[in-house]
Amino acid sequence: MSRYWSDFVKQLQPYTPGEQPKISNLTKLNTNENPYGPSPDALAAMQRLLNDDLRLYPPPNADDLKDCISNYYGLEAGQVFVGNGSDEVLAHVFNGLLNQDEPLLFPDISYSFYPVFCQLYGIEFNKIPLAEDFAIDLSDYQRPNGGIIFPNPNAPTGKLLGLEAIEQLLQSNSDSVVVVDEAYIDFGGVSAVPLIAKYNNLLVVHTMSKSRSLAGMRIGYAMGRAELIEGLERIKNSFNSYPLGHLQIAAAVASFNDQDYFEKTAARVIRSREQLTEQLERLNFNVLPSAANFVFARHQQQQAEEIASQLRRRGIIVRHFKQDRIDQFLRITLGSEQQNQLLVQSLTDILG
Repeated sequence: MSRYWSDFVKQLQPYTPGEQPKISNLTKLNTNENPYGPSPDALAAMQRLLNDDLRLYPPPNADDLKDCISNYYGLEAGQVFVGNGSDEVLAHVFNGLLNQDEPLLFPDISYSFYPVFCQLYGIEFNKIPLAEDFAIDLSDYQRPNGGIIFPNPNAPTGKLLGLEAIEQLLQSNSDSVVVVDEAYIDFGGVSAVPLIAKYNNLLVVHTMSKSRSLAGMRIGYAMGRAELIEGLERIKNSFNSYPLGHLQIAAAVASFNDQDYFEKTAARVIRSREQLTEQLERLNFNVLPSAANFVFARHQQQQAEEIASQLRRRGIIVRHFKQDRIDQFLRITLGSEQQNQLLVQSLTDILG
C-alpha cells in the first residue's frame, strides 16, 4: 500500500477475474470463454485493417456498429450504446443511471462486479437472497429502490428468468431503471430487448465476448430508450470519447453479419451443455438447470474444493467460489467436445 494513494483508493476492494494462467496444455474451463473461435468473416475484417490507417483515430460514435446492432434488434441507432466490453458499459450504467438516493437492488449470488461498482461510485445497495432453488424471485424486489440489476441467465448459477416475470417487474417498478444483464442470453434464453418498446426504464446489456467469441476484443453494448442512452453517452464523452477502435468495430459488424456461423456455434455449445449435464449427473453431481455456456454443479459426496484441486493437478481449471451457499459448487465452462470428454474422464478417475 503506497503512501501516495488516496484514502479512497486504500479502501477499494477490486473485482477478482477468473484465473488466466500461462500454462501449456491447459484445459481452461473457468472463465466462460467460447471454445470456438470468432467468425472467419470477423477475422478477415480485422486483417484488412492492419495497415497505416491505424494511425488515425476511430470514429468516436462507432456509428457503423450502432447501425448494425439497431438493425439486428429492430431498434433505432439512438437506442444503442457501445463500449469496451460489457464491464465498461456497466460501469457507465452504475455511475450514470443507478447512483440514486434509494439503494440499488441485485441478487446476493450473482456477478461479483456489481458490489465493486457500488463501492467505486458510492452507491448504497441491498443484496436480495436467491430462492432455495437458487432462482431469482422478482417478487422480492417489490420495495423502494434506486434501480434493479440482475443477469439473465444469472451467473454463476446459469438459471434463467422468463420474459413474463421480467415484464411484471417492469410494470410494478416504473420509477427506477431495471437493467437486465444478458451476457449469456444467446445460449438458451429469450432476450428482453422487445420489451424496450413498452417500457421507458428498461436497459438491456450485451457482450460480444461469449456467444460471438470476441472476448479478446472487448466489445459490449446497451440497448434502451433514447433518454437512457443519452445519459450513458454523456458519461462516456466525459470519460473517453473514443471507446472502440477500428478493429473492434470491424470485427463486431462482421460478426453480426455472419448469422449462420453464430447460430451454428451457439447450437454446438448448447448440445455440449446437455451432454455434459447428463454425464455429470451419472457421476453423482447435482447440476442446476443452465441456459448459459457453463454449468453449476455440486457433487453429492465429495468436497468441491478438493475436486477442483484434483482437476488442477491434471491440467484442468474450473471455478470454485468460496461463498456461503455455493461453496460446494463448481462452475464449469463448456469447452470443446474433446475438452469436455477430458473433464469427464478426469472426474471419473478422481471420483473412483
